[in-house]
Amino acid sequence: MAVTGNGGGDASGRGPLAGLRVVELAGIGPGPFAAMLLADLGADVVRVDRPGGGGLAVDPAYDLTNRGKRSVLVDLKSADGPARVLDLVERADVLVEGFRPGVAERLGVGPADCHARNPKLVYGRMTGWGQEGPLAQTAGHDIAYIAVTGALGMIGNPGEPPAVPANLVGDYAGGSLYLVIGVLAALQHARTTGTGQVVDAAIVDGTAHLTAMIHGMMAAGGWQDRRGANLLDGGCPFYGTYETSDGGYMAVGALEQQFYDTFVELLGIADRAPARKDLARWGELREVVAARFRTRTREEWTAVFEGTDACVAPVLSLREAPHHPHLAARATFTEFGGITQPAPAPRFSATPAAVTGGPAQPGAHTESVAADWDVPALLPKDV
Repeated sequence: MAVTGNGGGDASGRGPLAGLRVVELAGIGPGPFAAMLLADLGADVVRVDRPGGGGLAVDPAYDLTNRGKRSVLVDLKSADGPARVLDLVERADVLVEGFRPGVAERLGVGPADCHARNPKLVYGRMTGWGQEGPLAQTAGHDIAYIAVTGALGMIGNPGEPPAVPANLVGDYAGGSLYLVIGVLAALQHARTTGTGQVVDAAIVDGTAHLTAMIHGMMAAGGWQDRRGANLLDGGCPFYGTYETSDGGYMAVGALEQQFYDTFVELLGIADRAPARKDLARWGELREVVAARFRTRTREEWTAVFEGTDACVAPVLSLREAPHHPHLAARATFTEFGGITQPAPAPRFSATPAAVTGGPAQPGAHTESVAADWDVPALLPKDV
């Protein structure tokens, strides 16, 4: 598909959500990513951008979280701004917004206003703290949300500050993905009953939910509430990362006995590795493994372990990842508009998804949306 300078999606849609109409009130972080995922899966996502922009200083041409969408400009603080959004809402299945609690209501596009025009609408709300609670009106970012849930405190080496996992755990895993799950569940309910509802997706709720297994292990006595002391947090010598002779790293995840046996055999330490179940000797085992990894380069160790059940893989950079043979064979990454980027996920046998447009440029699709959605009020007065 040819790429236009304005980017934007294919209104005809493809993928399992083809035909679904989504209004996204422009924001930053998890809201746009959730709407991108809906667009990836075929929804016609119309992003309502504010004149003059806002949010983080990212060149819109490179903001991949706006790929496959269409954009219109509406000033919600103008006299006719809310009415123009409500005209879109009347024809939509879903609305996504990420304002602080109460802001959408003050602007005239809150749940009550929208449901008065469209009772079947699924109204998705994306915030860090949620719509209620002592911190609901407080500013925050991913790092604060994952901090109070206990997730951040789990990550990193003992005796060192917690390691910051970019904004993947909170914004996107605990936020965007839970919003999408909530929206799709509410859509099923709306199509069954004819009644829409509000989805309150809070990053603190989603991130806490992600730690369910760990809480169970802790209750059973199988997880210590401190960093670097457990099976899955780097405390285990056969589940972690090791530096190679060239400054690269290998990731080891040989948890099961049969995989561990293959690991120590290929690593060349089977004859001198302490018993894996002797926790008192885990430090010694780690030193043996680390010393052995430092004898070869990352590329050499990759060749040793590739295609085996040792559960060992090279730690790649973002630029290296698209060239990994397995990811390349699966087309896990794709190129569109000159930008290498992750392809839509997951995959569907009957309704495959695809990147259909580059990042939507603010206001670039006013005419096409006005025509397709039959909302002539979007057009400038002189058109």
